[in-house]
Amino acid sequence: MLSRTADNLFWLSRYVERADFVARILDAAHRFASLPTSYGGGEGNEWESALASAGDPDAFKTHYSVVNADTVCDFLAFSPHNPSSIRSCIEAARENARSVRTALTTEMWDAINGAWLELRNYAGKELNRDEFGRFLDWVKTVSLTFDGSAFRTMLRNDAFWFTRLGTAIERADNTARILDVKYQILLPHDEKVGGSLDYFQWTTILREVSAFNAYHWVYRESIKPLLVADLLMLNKQMPRSFANCYGVIVEYLDLIADAYGRRGPSQRLAGNMLAKLEGEDIDRVFASGLHEFVEAFIAENNRVGEAIAKQYLVG
Repeated sequence: MLSRTADNLFWLSRYVERADFVARILDAAHRFASLPTSYGGGEGNEWESALASAGDPDAFKTHYSVVNADTVCDFLAFSPHNPSSIRSCIEAARENARSVRTALTTEMWDAINGAWLELRNYAGKELNRDEFGRFLDWVKTVSLTFDGSAFRTMLRNDAFWFTRLGTAIERADNTARILDVKYQILLPHDEKVGGSLDYFQWTTILREVSAFNAYHWVYRESIKPLLVADLLMLNKQMPRSFANCYGVIVEYLDLIADAYGRRGPSQRLAGNMLAKLEGEDIDRVFASGLHEFVEAFIAENNRVGEAIAKQYLVG
């Protein structure tokens, strides 16, 4: 496969996954904002957390003077000045898809091209709360449709492997960011860890990453921060967990190495990360600092992505 084709497939899947993540972050922020002030909601912290998790605060400040629901939703959903906005992600995904049209199945192309066309019905319009909620649901559906069409219709060859690699790298990064923002920013300093607001926030995050039922199936306990972190970081059964994503990354990097007859830094770095996650204990992570662990994971995940790019993709 040409390196440029691999690059387009890799980033196509990353942009689709990122659009889905931003939609989930905005949905969570709306849920937090809907809380009564007496319960801990309505303070604006949820919009700062959404921006920190899914956007570039410096780019935001260039175009907006205040952090609130309207400005953050516009920046994260529709702003052409934000390369990670939902609009920018869908447009970039479609451009990557168009460049490798012959490497995609008809179902994959229809999913992303149809989303790009449908986006025009939302961008540039003022949406009320219900309409914006439907827009976020639509974005999640686009991601599910594209991901499902890729999984169900692609040949299991290097095109499929690079597509799955992009999804897994992006998903690991997104899970790490939402965990870190919850732990560092979302809970006000005067709120009790383990209190009613903390419980609601962890529950909402589980729902937003489609893990609420999974949590209860695995742990059969009430919501506890340590167990939520364990599910989203170390549990290989959970599709969005660090461990599951790195199981996928290692699997497909090994298949690529076998097909191309050469191993390199990306296989070594990914294998080291998977081994570290498999040998980690959540009590030890919390004792040494969740923020520090997640921050180190994000940096290492970026290094794996860079190694894949240098080894196989267009620079």
